Amino acid sequence: MMPGLGNTYDIRIETLSKPIAEYNTDAYFDLDLPVAPAVMVEDEIVVEGSDVSQEKLETAICRHLGLPGPVMEKKGFVKRLFKR
Repeated sequence: MMPGLGNTYDIRIETLSKPIAEYNTDAYFDLDLPVAPAVMVEDEIVVEGSDVSQEKLETAICRHLGLPGPVMEKKGFVKRLFKR
């Protein structure tokens, strides 16, 4: 999902991945960063400790860029099943 959003919006995407033990250190908590897994847009924590929906993430990106919110196509069961 992230690379596609970088192509859609004029944003830079940075992905951080560390061993789980590193997230449980005092040094990490001193950084005042969200609990992993997390998604941030600038200083806004979009979600922490769980996955995020594409709609919620795109809404946060649009809000940050001053754009109108995304128009998400609602897919019915059959479209989701056949990914059309």
